[in-house]
Amino acid sequence: MFFVYCRAMNTTKLFCLFRWAVVGFLLLWFVTHAVGQSKPDAGWPNYGSDPGGTRYSNASQIDRSNVAQLKVAWTYRTGANDQPTKLVGKAAFEATPILVDGKLYFTTPYDKVFALDAGTGAKVWEYDPGVNLQRNYSEVASRGVSAWHDTKRKRGQPCRLRILFGTLDARLIALDGETGKPCLDFGTNGEVNLNVDAATQTEWTGGYQVTSSPAISGDLVITGSSIADNWKVDTGRGIVRAFDIRTGKLRWTWDPIPWAKDTKPRTGAGNAWSTLSVDRERDLVFIPTGSAAPDYFGGIRKGDDKWANSVVALRASTGEFVWGFQVVHHDLWDYDVASQPLLFTWKDGTPAIAINTKMGHVFVLNRLTGAPLLPVEERPVAQSDIAGEQSWPTQPFSTISLVPEKFEPSDAWGPSPADVQWCQEKIKASRSEGIFTPPSLQGTVVFPGNVGGVNWGSGAYDPKSHLMIVNTNRLVAWVKLIPRDKFDEETNKNQDNRIYGEFAEQDPSAYGLYRTFLFSPSGQPCNAPPWGTTEAVDLFTGKKVWDVPLGTLVPGKETGSINLGGPIVTAGGLVFTAATMDLYLRGFDSETGKELWKYQLPAGGQATPMTYTLNGKQYLVIAAGGHGKMGTKQGDFVLAFTLP
Repeated sequence: MFFVYCRAMNTTKLFCLFRWAVVGFLLLWFVTHAVGQSKPDAGWPNYGSDPGGTRYSNASQIDRSNVAQLKVAWTYRTGANDQPTKLVGKAAFEATPILVDGKLYFTTPYDKVFALDAGTGAKVWEYDPGVNLQRNYSEVASRGVSAWHDTKRKRGQPCRLRILFGTLDARLIALDGETGKPCLDFGTNGEVNLNVDAATQTEWTGGYQVTSSPAISGDLVITGSSIADNWKVDTGRGIVRAFDIRTGKLRWTWDPIPWAKDTKPRTGAGNAWSTLSVDRERDLVFIPTGSAAPDYFGGIRKGDDKWANSVVALRASTGEFVWGFQVVHHDLWDYDVASQPLLFTWKDGTPAIAINTKMGHVFVLNRLTGAPLLPVEERPVAQSDIAGEQSWPTQPFSTISLVPEKFEPSDAWGPSPADVQWCQEKIKASRSEGIFTPPSLQGTVVFPGNVGGVNWGSGAYDPKSHLMIVNTNRLVAWVKLIPRDKFDEETNKNQDNRIYGEFAEQDPSAYGLYRTFLFSPSGQPCNAPPWGTTEAVDLFTGKKVWDVPLGTLVPGKETGSINLGGPIVTAGGLVFTAATMDLYLRGFDSETGKELWKYQLPAGGQATPMTYTLNGKQYLVIAAGGHGKMGTKQGDFVLAFTLP
């Protein structure tokens, strides 16, 4: 063919061949770069997409115009529910897979690790850490793994790619990303025992665990812990530790509540159970911490309890304290910082951080100093009337508040007049003086409740529109303190209440606890819907841009649903999230919040999805295994969606 062209152009065969080679090269470059690969394949190498937890993808093949065409590309089943264990009632498949070198890596609720081919969903390998499933654990969940490439090792050498994760029984494990075998040079035969030096209680070691993926900075792997903090005061130390990622040797330890060693008994927790964020360029790691133990009585842990209920910036290489910001002083409401700190760039180029909270407050700070970029005000709040308790006189309030902060008898709601009346009488008989009303002997209305606002699903951030997208819960909790000498009598007398709530000993403090959510006799919340939303807020101005009900608890009505799991946002102008009790995975327009697509999952989607492009094709992936405590349908599915 090209020789015919050469004769027509009256040129030599050699020169013509050269010209055709050049034309062919330019044509190939144009096709692969200008058309098929105008952007490089979009990955998802971290639990939150990037180390700063933006949950953003530059993938744009799936967009507003074609999202309704999404179909299932492949499905994988882990077999997790085939294991005989009494833990099924607690199990929650909360994992978000990560994409590294063409493989998806994730964990099941029981800490099995899987590697799948990202294009086909075929299993490459699986690893079972041998967690004793006949023991009791506070939580039965694992949100995922982290990955690290060892640039000092050549391709083909063992553990050049390391997959790291924590377990229900508090081990930190390193696996070879190619084979799934333990990296034997890490710790002892590939694992580090995190119970060491953590002062865990021998009578229930299942109260000290790891449920979130560790952070990676340089050659360090950094992890916190999940601690059951209502059963005792002295539950275990909420320390954060960094280990050499090659050897497993401890490099540094940071204690969020060093003052706890002077309380009697020693106060535990203050732990970082959610996902840490890392600014590798500035050698910073950001630690979200929970309440010091126990959650609802602070008579032993007097003061403001720094640095519990905070986000703290540490020098990642040394563990040195840089700055801290406390979102709740002397927590009495289980207002842990459950969300991963979100790192973004402020409008004037300042490195910034957004802190989402269970209260619905969003604090926007300078990432380098902790100074507020949007105003924060300390306001007086209601005070405790419990003997031995000294609640903090003020609490920080942000410019951004995502959910309602008070609940009065006139706010009571129900599907029938009898339900409304029941709710009103319950509120009238309780303390209910707005957000931060302290626990009491007669009972206290807590709004938002302990799973209110933004939970571990965290936020997603679109750098183009500077919109942060979050899922929120709007549930009213009810909390009652029980004097120690009456606790056993109260729990024995009210066995039926265990079905609807939780008795917690808070031993050996002066008060035990009963907590529940405020539902009327019909089984629906006492506050008006929506009970769950997805909303967008402009982080540059602090203004809410849109707010829509997420799912439903009443078929045919837009009530919004109680939800656990987070959103992601893409360059295609889309927000994807599941999280609801109605089992749907949804796609929204990121500019307006309009629902554009939904798919009913085979089990509850109490996980955050992820997306990537591979070989020019964009995939959307979610774990669907349900949530035992939440009561959604359980399963063992991983589903991938793509365009036809």
